[in-house]
Amino acid sequence: MQQAIITGDMEDQVASRSEELFRQGLFCAESVLQAVAESQTIKNDMIPRIATGLCSGVARTGGLCGAASGAILAINMLCGRDDTTSTVEANYAVVRDFVRRFEAEFGSTSCFQLVGCRLDTPEGQAFFKENNLWDKCLVFTREAGRLAVLSMQAATEELSS
Repeated sequence: MQQAIITGDMEDQVASRSEELFRQGLFCAESVLQAVAESQTIKNDMIPRIATGLCSGVARTGGLCGAASGAILAINMLCGRDDTTSTVEANYAVVRDFVRRFEAEFGSTSCFQLVGCRLDTPEGQAFFKENNLWDKCLVFTREAGRLAVLSMQAATEELSS
């Protein structure tokens, strides 16, 4: 696993930046990936674009929450393998830890279950707006950033012990 520079207060910084980017108009997956990348001074033309189709529960299909998807992309960016000779096990452990934390916090990783509507229908879009579900997505986005960093911190601590 690559060594990311994960400091003790970074989870709050990434959470705040994820929220800020979401408020500025990036969507959930884009915001989390961008915030983690910035925390590591990673600049790449592919970020946030590589996360766009994962937003809104995988392009409004009701699938995996976009904030969770962005967090997993961020974890992969910092802890993924570089070639076929490397194992996936360390990365998978961090991703599983993140998913466990997210599910413990919110009860699911499914966009449909989290917001209670399908975003790919006019009725779902109306329900989303009428019930101010953007505010819920803001929380998912902020906390996905935080939880991704906490999962990477836990892995880093485990490796150093």
